[in-house]
Amino acid sequence: MKRPIAMFVSFFVCAVLLAGCWSKKELTDLAVVIAVGLDKTKDGRYLASFQVVNPGNVAGALQRGGGAGGVPVSIYTSTGDTLVEASRKASKKLSRILYYAHTNLVVIGEEVARQGLNGVFDAMERSHQFRTTARLVIAHGHSAKEVLSVLTPIDKISANQIIKTLEFSEMSWGQTINTDVWWAIRGLTSSGRNTVVTGVVIEGNPQQGKRQTNVQSSVPDARISLDGLALFKKDRLVRWVNGSTERGVLWVLDRIKQTNITIPWKGKKEAIGYRTMGVKTGLKVKLKNGQPSILVHIQTEGDISETYVPINLADYRLMFQLEKAIGRDIEREVKQAIETAQHEKTDVFGFGEAVHRADPLLWKRIKKEWDDRYFPHLRVTVKVDASIRRTGLRNTPYIK
Repeated sequence: MKRPIAMFVSFFVCAVLLAGCWSKKELTDLAVVIAVGLDKTKDGRYLASFQVVNPGNVAGALQRGGGAGGVPVSIYTSTGDTLVEASRKASKKLSRILYYAHTNLVVIGEEVARQGLNGVFDAMERSHQFRTTARLVIAHGHSAKEVLSVLTPIDKISANQIIKTLEFSEMSWGQTINTDVWWAIRGLTSSGRNTVVTGVVIEGNPQQGKRQTNVQSSVPDARISLDGLALFKKDRLVRWVNGSTERGVLWVLDRIKQTNITIPWKGKKEAIGYRTMGVKTGLKVKLKNGQPSILVHIQTEGDISETYVPINLADYRLMFQLEKAIGRDIEREVKQAIETAQHEKTDVFGFGEAVHRADPLLWKRIKKEWDDRYFPHLRVTVKVDASIRRTGLRNTPYIK
């Protein structure tokens, strides 16, 4: 009896003492990758750009403020036939191991996006280090490498600035969407929904933007800005949309939190401003003779933010007319977005998923031809209920 107990105790002690940290890595041996950029070379290979933190310079910059000291990040590039190959080959240029556990941004070049992202996301999702919660943007007009190379004055690490801009812009402007890698993969693997991703551009001179003088001026030579919405069909980018069409897509996706709408009134084109404070979008599927149709129902409430025409906001009859005008303007944006997506034969709204939920047997029969045959001719009705919650501290504007 004593012998089995002794063996068990010995085994337990050995397991505790000998397990060790066989895969441990010293912090000084790691290159922390904050962002990854992917472009294509002229010969069709991947050009991977890695934004690596310079720890001493980041800490020093926070203490000194401004643009003093060294640059907070370094950009390392490598090429390969696959993403993993490019990542491994980068070891020839670094004295540390690339560490992806803190990678929170992926910038995809437009050429890569148009050729397809299946292979890219396959490698990212398989990696035990890479987090699929990393934000995703598409470089528009410039390469992903150029975007990551721009030094930013407020947030020392440009990847952090892009992420924060995505969050705050989606929350207050309503023409951008904060997409992560997991959400994009869901769009690729779903037969009833395609992906949309916000675009990122460089305003100014990208060559000057990567110099430290860019953060030492009150007017930087280059800035990173969000612009446009990329519509995908399966894993390929098929079209960019901007402005009201861009917002129309987000109305349907129920991704509008706050936004500003300017409506015409009494012959003036931009007369009254309306700021949404709460939005809810619902999709309802109707089936008739085996043919689906969609009802998009948008409910929004908000405040009058500004007026440029004489109007008595205390008159409830005028307020009712204003609510109808706001509803018509939102309806116009949504219909324009739906027509654009139907023209490109890409269901970025998730109408297919709604049909699947409503009638799984019907969906099983039509899903293979949904994007190319059924979605382009889908009948979609848009209903908008807009309400004005407050008119501000004045009922009558200064304009007479």
